[in-house]
Order: sequence, then structure tokens, then C-alpha cells
Amino acid sequence: MFELLEEIHTPPDPFQFYTAADLWTDEHTSERMLKFHLDETLDVSSRNTAFIDRSVDWIASRFDIGAGKRIADFGCGPGLYAARLARRHATVTGIDFSKRSIRHARKTAAREQLTIRYVNRNYLDFETDDRYHLILMIMCDFCALSPAQRRTVLSKFHAFLEPSGSVLLDVYSLTAFSEREEKALYEPNLLGGFWSPEKYYGFLNTFKYEKEKVVLDKYTIIEARRTRTIYNWLQYFSPEDLEREFMECGLAIESYYSDVAGTPFSPHSREFAVVARKL
Repeated sequence: MFELLEEIHTPPDPFQFYTAADLWTDEHTSERMLKFHLDETLDVSSRNTAFIDRSVDWIASRFDIGAGKRIADFGCGPGLYAARLARRHATVTGIDFSKRSIRHARKTAAREQLTIRYVNRNYLDFETDDRYHLILMIMCDFCALSPAQRRTVLSKFHAFLEPSGSVLLDVYSLTAFSEREEKALYEPNLLGGFWSPEKYYGFLNTFKYEKEKVVLDKYTIIEARRTRTIYNWLQYFSPEDLEREFMECGLAIESYYSDVAGTPFSPHSREFAVVARKL
């Protein structure tokens, strides 16, 4: 028992483990995540409906969305952005790891006869011959990726963009990093049964890596027949660090905002969004 507790409370190296599949492909947790997505009042898996509507209005205006525009939504979830953009006559591709979310998105598209292609795949492995006018990665998905994974994604963006195409994504800022604190929490059925339909004991250890500007929420879930560890990594960025990563992959950041609804940029915002173009 002592050895297990030592392991639970020991931080790994930054991005040492990658367990996205445990969150997005597990039957129980993917069902809970979809419920969060579809709750119009929450900012958990997706942002609340009022924000999404405002965001799509701004995106449509900023990028002149309409017939003939091809959009790729990386991490599309149940299609909350993709469907709204397709209703404005764009041709949309949505890519997501969660089979449950993609199934819901496809039903919505079929019911409304929307021009959307949904791909159930880890977007790190996504390949296509299509070229897009706009690529989206929203809800700070970029922050969950390791440096190597971020290079992979940005290189894909560069390859998939039309010469005049743009990328829109958002990230957590160093202001948000400064607000995070390390902690250790134990609770039966941690997060209200989120991790399993069976009884379990959950440990949450939050580790903060000052040099790398990374935070890890490490969940250890102990059930009667198995023990699992889920690593939720988040990278926090300064505008300069993000710009450097984009430039290394042939992308130039054109403008900064405080969110993906076009709010003017503030250095004190907990998040910020960027629009980049292909060099």
C-alpha cells in the first residue's frame, strides 16, 4: 500500500504519459462527456450555448463564411460548431476521438441535411487530400498536447490549408497558470461517479511544472478489479511562445483575441485566441 501511495503522489516528467483514449473512448466517461457537451449552461466539455452562438457569428463575419468555404474542425465533439457553420452553407469536416460524440453529430447532420463529413479518429492520425480555407481547434485542445504532438498538429494544419487559409485556435495563458495551485485530493467516487459506473476510490493530484509552464491533473482510479491512472496535461502559453511554435511549422500569427468570439486581446485574460495564416 505504501508503494502505491508513493506512486500516486509522485509527479512524472512533463507529458511522459498520454491517456486521451481513456477519456474519449471509454463507454462510461464518453457518455458523461457527451452530456457535458450538450448541457447548454455549462463550460465543461464545450462552452455554453450563448457563447458558441456569439463565437460562430464572429467566425462567420471574420472569415466570410458561406457557400464554397471549406472548414476543418479538429476536436469537433458532437458538432456544436460544425453544425452551426454548415447551416451557413460552408462545407465542414469534423474530426473527433469520441465515437459517441461523432455518432450524435452525424445524426444531427443527417436530420438537418447538412454538408458535414465527420471522421471518428484521433486528429493526430488524421490525413486527407482535402484543403481548407479555415481550420479550427477550439476549447483549448491545443494545450492538452505535448510539444511533439503540437508540432505534428501544426504541420498538418500547414499541409491542409489552402494558400490563403487561416487557423483559429485558443489556449490558456500564463495568467491562468499563475492561478493554478498544486493539491492532493482523495474522495470515494471522485467527481460524482464520472470515472466508472461501479464503486471506486479516486485520487486527484495536481502537479505544477514552473519551468515548462505545464499543469498535470493526475487521476488515480481504484476499482475492485482494476486501477487506472489518467493524465490530464495542460500547457500554458505566452503569446511569444505560441508564435515561436507556429513559426517553426510555417504559420504566422496575424492577430490575437481574448477568446474565439473576437473579444479584444487583454494580457490579463485567462485564455487567448489567435488567427494564423500559412507562410
